[in-house]
Amino acid sequence: MGTTQLETVPEPKYWHLKTVLAKALDSEFAVGEVLPNERELAARFGVARATLRQALEQLELEGRLQRRRGVGTTVAPPRVGVDVGPAHHSWPGAQGDAWQTEGCETTVPPAAVARALGTADDHAVHVVHRVRTVHGQAVATELLYVPAASVPGLSGIETDAGTARGRAVLRELNRLELGGQERAVELGSARAEDARRLDRLPGSPVLVVTTRYLAAGGTAAVAVATYRADTCRLTFGDSGAVSLLAS
Repeated sequence: MGTTQLETVPEPKYWHLKTVLAKALDSEFAVGEVLPNERELAARFGVARATLRQALEQLELEGRLQRRRGVGTTVAPPRVGVDVGPAHHSWPGAQGDAWQTEGCETTVPPAAVARALGTADDHAVHVVHRVRTVHGQAVATELLYVPAASVPGLSGIETDAGTARGRAVLRELNRLELGGQERAVELGSARAEDARRLDRLPGSPVLVVTTRYLAAGGTAAVAVATYRADTCRLTFGDSGAVSLLAS
């Protein structure tokens, strides 16, 4: 087989710089240490600042660096292994669930979520806000979309919003017989609200895990979880309990 066109393309300058920077991180910097500013780094390595930014962005994506509000770019600690496996084939909020409920509201979901739920684009659903922490640090946020038809018992609960309402939605959801789960993982950019909650900058790389919960032959709920890509390593398995392991 002949040489492909891609094989003849030289390595991008930023990619070579990323390799050089990675070696410097291992030998010259400690975890949590703040890197010199872009001007100093560009001068040290003899590259344009645009090339440097590309290399730094790649290292952030790989979990080697973190951009912190009011601090700058720091050397990242080892990633935390987060198990997002079936966990007893259970609903959100079941015993052993690692998430904490922070609130709840009733609002119209994004169009893509409405399609997954099989509801009209202008039909409001319950949205439960949840967060996942490791060693006191938020590593993921979640929006759990639940249509009223999935939790008919909520009609007798007076609280319209807040943590109590969110817990009530989860309790009612757990009364259904779970038929299965479908998950998808993709790379994304942190929205402003997620970035604030996760102590990241807007646009920082995140891993988005979308889960469809199936019951009675249809979609009973959809969860959209946003994980910090710079600190999390997602794992999938049938070990049972949710585990948080330092890698």
